[in-house]
Amino acid sequence: SMETVYLETTVIRYLVASPSRDLVVAAHQQISHDWWQFQRERFRCVISQVVIDEIAAGDELESRKRLELVKSLDLLPASPAAEALVTAIVDAEVLPQKAVRDAAHIAVATVHGVHYLLTWNCRHLANAQVASRVRRVCDRQGFAMPTICTPEELLGEVNDA
Repeated sequence: SMETVYLETTVIRYLVASPSRDLVVAAHQQISHDWWQFQRERFRCVISQVVIDEIAAGDELESRKRLELVKSLDLLPASPAAEALVTAIVDAEVLPQKAVRDAAHIAVATVHGVHYLLTWNCRHLANAQVASRVRRVCDRQGFAMPTICTPEELLGEVNDA
């Protein structure tokens, strides 16, 4: 069966945003578009209510575009197990209090057995030190955490000319 990819908010934002003048952000946007165009079909793509809440915020026109983009994706339901895992992650102080939504992305993806969590949030999510600490918390709760990575790391062999 297909592997599952959880699309975190930053990836969806980059998919609908106007091209950035910032070269790094522009590159991330292009990579996100390439992933969406060439790799998405290889996976079952999912989101959560946390993603919906985050992409619905902000500019109305932009948020409409974002919500339109994700409406065909499977929505993972919240659950007591996910809530308990968020609490465990926050209690372990592996993420700052203000990053509770980041903990929620990980927790929902984890309890649903998702394979990859795709994000451009490299401070709290795609961060090797943070991920290894969070993985230990997930292990203790009896769950296998998804591989947290950027779209660049999940592009496959597309760019091998």
